[in-house]
Amino acid sequence: MHESRLAAQQRAMDRAFGVDLLDHARSVHALTAHATSVRSGSSSTALDPAASVRGAAVPKPRPLAPLGAPPSAVQASASPTAPRRTTAAVTEAIGIGGSGRRLELQGERQALLEALRERHASECPHCTRASGHTNLVFGEGSANAELVFVGEAPGETEDQTGRPFVGKAGQKLDEMIAAMKLRREQVYIANVLKSRPPNNRTPLQSEVDGCGPYLIEQLCILRPRVIVTLGGPATRLLLATEVGITRLRGAWGTWTAAAWTGLDLQVPVMPTYHPAYLLRNYTAQTRGEVWADLQAVMARLAG
Repeated sequence: MHESRLAAQQRAMDRAFGVDLLDHARSVHALTAHATSVRSGSSSTALDPAASVRGAAVPKPRPLAPLGAPPSAVQASASPTAPRRTTAAVTEAIGIGGSGRRLELQGERQALLEALRERHASECPHCTRASGHTNLVFGEGSANAELVFVGEAPGETEDQTGRPFVGKAGQKLDEMIAAMKLRREQVYIANVLKSRPPNNRTPLQSEVDGCGPYLIEQLCILRPRVIVTLGGPATRLLLATEVGITRLRGAWGTWTAAAWTGLDLQVPVMPTYHPAYLLRNYTAQTRGEVWADLQAVMARLAG
């Protein structure tokens, strides 16, 4: 049985990363030591969102109204002068299931995601002013996903199709998901930006400030058990840190829902390299590091 499982792991790693399982096993100790040093070293405070939140004001999208609720429910929850409400009441106001009720039905979550998609398309302070893109790329996957992957922005193929991660980097992400014994339709995939930056450049901070809050609302609707951030921009937004991805990858962080959501929500975050970076640096070391990160996620989901 052990040999069979080992062989299955070997085949999965070969398909996704081309990593030799024994070589990877010999490197686990070093990778673990790296993750421990990040958690206990000078960068550990950067993993605490409260310790590194940027001071710049960030525009916040309006909360989602619960299905069938009057507009006054939104206005009351969004007003800065409104009296403080209980978490359950605010949760109900932004449409994520209040009064002790969680959104367990996929159709219910999906309806909220579709409402958010439409609102983002009509009012996002970044995407409604951006030019040069063909389609908005909101995100896709299971509305009941336990695992969410977050990248930085759509690329050329994504811009043409309106779907996230469908180019070469997306094909590699599909292989990574398959190596985890999951299917793409079982997870949820999104980006910080919903429109392609010119020439696929790295998102600007002003763009993240404008579009990022809609990603936060997506996560509040989904409430996954684990988030995997792919690359630096997604990691910086969700962990509120300026520490580079090479130092953060492999070490668990925590995303805490912003106060404006009204939710007491925390989700474990595993930062790892973006699949595009993996393709550009297709070495045994980077493949082994990404696989180690995904194994940690698998262990967390199995727990």
